[in-house]
Amino acid sequence: MKRIVLSVSAIIVALVAVPAFASAQPEVKDECLLYGKNCPNAVDSLPERIAKLKREIGKGEIVYSPEELKKLERKLKEANEMLRVLQKR
Repeated sequence: MKRIVLSVSAIIVALVAVPAFASAQPEVKDECLLYGKNCPNAVDSLPERIAKLKREIGKGEIVYSPEELKKLERKLKEANEMLRVLQKR
């Protein structure tokens, strides 16, 4: 009986702890988008790059400084402009 209670208790503790570990991962900066660092073999299409930039900007000041956010927004504006020009042709 003790073994069953201990086993059930251990399973419950493990199930409760898993979400806590999953949410503990901090959001990190995408240095490839921001600085062009740490991006070996990173070739994105223009729509993929725009989506990545929007996602990174969405992280806000929790992850990025105001200057870095401005830089990402500028890159997003340039990518959108480039996409617009390419779609005109």
